[in-house]
Amino acid sequence: MSKKNDTDKLLVFALGGVGEIGKNMYVIQYADDIVVVDAGLKFPEEDMLGIDIVIPDISYLLENQHKVRGIVITHGHEDHIGGLPYVLKELNVPVYGTKLTLGLIEGKLKEAGLLGETKRELIHADSEIELGQIRVSFFKTNHSIPDSVGVCLDTPEGSVVHTGDFKFDYTPVNGQYADLQRIAGIGQRGVLVLLSDSTNAERPGYTPSEKNVGEVLEDLFYKAPQRVVVATFASNVHRVQQVIHAAEATNRKIAVIGRSMVNVVNIASELGYLHVPEGMLIEPEEVNKLAADRVVILCTGSQGEPMSALTRMARATHRKVDILPGDTVIIAATPIPGNERYVGRTVDELFRLGAHVVYGPGSVSGVHVSGHGSQEELKLMLNLIKPKYFIPIHGEYRMLRLHAGLGEDVGIDRDNILVLENGETVEFHNGDARKGSKVQAGNILIDGLGVGDVGNIVLRDRKLLSQDGILVVVVTLSKQDGTILSGPDIISRGFVYVREAEGLLDEAGKIVSSTLNRLMNDKVNEWASLKTSVKDALGRYLYEQTRRRPMILPIIMEV
Repeated sequence: MSKKNDTDKLLVFALGGVGEIGKNMYVIQYADDIVVVDAGLKFPEEDMLGIDIVIPDISYLLENQHKVRGIVITHGHEDHIGGLPYVLKELNVPVYGTKLTLGLIEGKLKEAGLLGETKRELIHADSEIELGQIRVSFFKTNHSIPDSVGVCLDTPEGSVVHTGDFKFDYTPVNGQYADLQRIAGIGQRGVLVLLSDSTNAERPGYTPSEKNVGEVLEDLFYKAPQRVVVATFASNVHRVQQVIHAAEATNRKIAVIGRSMVNVVNIASELGYLHVPEGMLIEPEEVNKLAADRVVILCTGSQGEPMSALTRMARATHRKVDILPGDTVIIAATPIPGNERYVGRTVDELFRLGAHVVYGPGSVSGVHVSGHGSQEELKLMLNLIKPKYFIPIHGEYRMLRLHAGLGEDVGIDRDNILVLENGETVEFHNGDARKGSKVQAGNILIDGLGVGDVGNIVLRDRKLLSQDGILVVVVTLSKQDGTILSGPDIISRGFVYVREAEGLLDEAGKIVSSTLNRLMNDKVNEWASLKTSVKDALGRYLYEQTRRRPMILPIIMEV
């Protein structure tokens, strides 16, 4: 690491992941060297009609791409790796990750046709890499996916520590213990600023161990008279391992259903992170050939996603598997905020089919524990790292605020705790911090194959169409004298049913004709003026009659 130049500053900011859950992307820049931590996605909010996923706006990185030394990934969850295929298309830089994380990333890059041209660098907890003037090292953490790491970025200005997603599980399923000694050692050396996971900052106490879930699952498997269906996050490899243990203990075979679940089980097994006994996995077609009390179905759909395996089973539209009366269905996940309605609907449909459904918060059902640390664990991390400055990350605004309060509780100076919005920078110079200028940050919306081509105006139109529908007015005018040759023909979609509103639409046609005739008499023949006048006159009339404001689309042709 080179010597500190007195004019160089350290910049730290988020392009996604603060004030929201998901879309994680953090930037650490010293002088002309930029290191990016994570490149995630988030799922669309309810008002983002038709949008598939949302990724961070990387305009700043593209403007400074000659300075970007690499993207370091903390672990393999979608909210940390899901944006990579889109980012790497624009910004071809090396990606650093642990074995399982890279395995999951490679699956995504293969789909996107980027595998050959993306440089991937394998790291482990003891790795040290030099990215320009920034030296990057790692430490083991616990989370709901193996191979999770925190990141320490040593710069000439001081050390920046990013925890990644973490909890302190003292009895981890895979034996990967958080490296408390290394974390304390980093704190001992002195840390300028800590960026720490705020997901469970609202939750007092400690997050229970994943081992607890295994015991509950085994008990439920023993008691289940027929088949057991378990829905969980595909990427929760620890939970999948617990399902395998419980199936083995109760002498059941497992059918894996759902594309992402099949992918993760294959990758994690190949890389040695998932231990599946020989002959345990069966094909979905074999489910009905075995005795009902000898089968477990492991599937996606814990969030009630419309196209997921569990939702299709609940609606009896799955091609290979039906839910039968007496089956036990275990939803081993908590709904992500906003998904409660979808999960509730799926649970209702499962009950209708006669299934016994185990669901609800982990504390109630015992079939789920969080992968994120609660308040006491967040305090422990703060006490081990002992940072001078603290930036809460990875959480909605209230979570960041509550985490900031925990920072104060453990003795960090209130003025040294910085709650940021996406794009707000913090400049560190000679050990002091101040808020710097804002960089461009926001949402890039992905709809089908389109990246960023749907913006606020298109969403506004979609919202309008979804609320009051559309009215298309088609008129043909004479080129010679401007008289109406045919029409106006009025087509209604999502506004009124034509057969039941003939009077309304006849009157609307008369208003269009009289408006056009008046403009022609006044020698107005600009297309824009004609269309605007038709829209205004028709819009006023329809609102008076129906109190609705459909989108009005005038199509005027000349012959």
